Amino acid sequence: MPDSPATAVAFLRDLGAAELAHPGGTLLAHLCRVERQLAEWGARPALRLAGLCHACYGTDGFPEPLMPPGRRAELAAVIGAEAEALVYLYGSCDRAATYPALAEDDGFFQDRFTGRAHVPGAGPRRDLAELTAANELDLARRDPAFRGRWGPDLLALFTRVRPLLSPSAWSACETVLAG
Repeated sequence: MPDSPATAVAFLRDLGAAELAHPGGTLLAHLCRVERQLAEWGARPALRLAGLCHACYGTDGFPEPLMPPGRRAELAAVIGAEAEALVYLYGSCDRAATYPALAEDDGFFQDRFTGRAHVPGAGPRRDLAELTAANELDLARRDPAFRGRWGPDLLALFTRVRPLLSPSAWSACETVLAG
């Protein structure tokens, strides 16, 4: 089945995610925690799979890709086209250019791979915000130095994008970052 978490985990293992160091253990452990957090918040299966694979192409904050974006079809065959599109959106996000206006209906998204900008719809912006929260909160929970350094900025970001976040995600942001 192309959208099974177990299939995705096996794929990530084959790509080396279980051997790649990451705060809180390995990259694979982090990816699994992000997927579980999204599940706890009631995310739909495609967003959960995107959370599980969100670092496949690397990210603006974790530039060690497991595979190049040129292999998008291969990832889509494993997790489905909708989840892969979210992985690409997350991985391609130029955070400095995109995050300030993410909550705005006409806020542009800057693709760090292509340099192109576009205005995503409300659904992709909500997914990006929710996935960002799950990812950053996992790091903040496991690394007090990360939370100390980035916590105030992250709380400011999530406060700005609060309309895009589920109530559960916003509650977790307050608990982890403001507490």
